Amino acid sequence: MSEPVALQVVPRPSPTLDPQVALRRVTPRLRPWRWLVSAVVLVVLAQFVWGIFTNSHYEWHKFWPFFTRESILDGVVVTLEVVGLSAVFGLLLGVLVALGRLSTNPLIGGLAWAYVWFFRALPLPLLLIITFNFSYFYPRLGVGIPWGPVFADVETASLTPLAIGVIALSLNEAAYAAEVIRGGILSVEHGQIEAANALGLSKARQLRRVVLPQALRSIVPAYGNQLIGLVKASSLVYYVSLLDLFGAVFVLESRHPESLVPILIVGAAWYLLLTAALSILQFYVERYFARGTAHAQPPTPVQRLRRLLTPRGVR
Repeated sequence: MSEPVALQVVPRPSPTLDPQVALRRVTPRLRPWRWLVSAVVLVVLAQFVWGIFTNSHYEWHKFWPFFTRESILDGVVVTLEVVGLSAVFGLLLGVLVALGRLSTNPLIGGLAWAYVWFFRALPLPLLLIITFNFSYFYPRLGVGIPWGPVFADVETASLTPLAIGVIALSLNEAAYAAEVIRGGILSVEHGQIEAANALGLSKARQLRRVVLPQALRSIVPAYGNQLIGLVKASSLVYYVSLLDLFGAVFVLESRHPESLVPILIVGAAWYLLLTAALSILQFYVERYFARGTAHAQPPTPVQRLRRLLTPRGVR
C-alpha cells in the first residue's frame, strides 16, 4: 500500500506594481455632453433673466415703493396671522379627526370619515361664504344641557372677518391634515406596535413614544406641502371682506391701473418669499426627524455651498 503524498502550497508571488502607476491619480470619467447641456441651459437662463431686468414694460423702478407700501405690509401681516392660526387649529383638529378615523368605534370612525368627506368635497370659496353667512342660520351658539338650560352663549354676528376666515380655513385644513396624519401612522411597521404591546406599553404611550416619532418622517413632508397650499388658499379670505396680501394687491391695482404690472409682481414676490420661508423651515424639520435613520442626512444649503467652493483635492 503506497504512502500518502504530502502536498505543499507554494505562495504565489505578488505582482510588482510600477511606481508610476501607483502614484497615478484616479480621475472621474469625462462627460462632455453633460457639460454641453449645462452650458446651453445656463446661456438660455442668463438670456431670460437679462430680458426680464432690461424689459421696460416691467417698470422695475416702481417695484420697491410698492413692495414696501404700508397697505401691502399690512396685508402681509394679515396673511401671516390667517396662515399661522389656521395651521395650528387645523393641525389640532386634524389630529383628533385622524385618531377618530383609526378608532375601532364604528360611530366615531363614521363621524370622522363623514367630516373628511364633507369638507374635502366643499370648494373653499363656497365654505368661506357659508361661514360668512352662518349667523343668518344660527344667530347664537351656546354651551349647556341639550334641550335644557344654556350656561354660556355667543352671538355669531359678532365674529370678525379674521375669525370667520380662520374658522373656514381651519375646518378645510383639518380634513386634509387628518388624512396626512392617518397615512403617516399607517406607514409605521406593524411589528413596532407588536413590540410595544409585548413591552406592556399603554396605547397613549405607544402613540407618543413609538408611533408618532416614526410617523412624523412621513407626515412632515406631506404636511409641509399642505402648509404651502394653505398660504395660497389664504388669498380667498378676500371673499369675507378680509384685506390680506391678495386683497391689498387687488385694491392697490384698482387705484393705480397704470402700474398694474409692477403691483402684480410685488404680490407674486411676497408670496414667493413666504413660500420660500416655509420650504426652508420644512427642510430643517425633515432633517431633524430623519435622525437615526440608516441613510445619511441631506446636506444643508450652507454645506452644499461650502462643498462647492472647496477645492477637490482638499475634500
